[in-house]
Amino acid sequence: MASDDKREQIEKAFTYHAPHGNQAERYTKLRENAKLFAHLIVELTPASREQSLALTNLEQSVMFANAAIARNE
Repeated sequence: MASDDKREQIEKAFTYHAPHGNQAERYTKLRENAKLFAHLIVELTPASREQSLALTNLEQSVMFANAAIARNE
């Protein structure tokens, strides 16, 4: 049987969190700055598996940063 902490973690992970306050602005700021960095990665590195992984991990970073805001405020 799952603990109460695990149940709460599952609820946070699989529930829609509507933005409130300045959250939407912060999500946008994170995405905009990540997009600038993504363009820099493409500009300064050769097309390669490593470049693709860098872009994928940057995308994941933005998603987890946004999730941190959504799930913990």
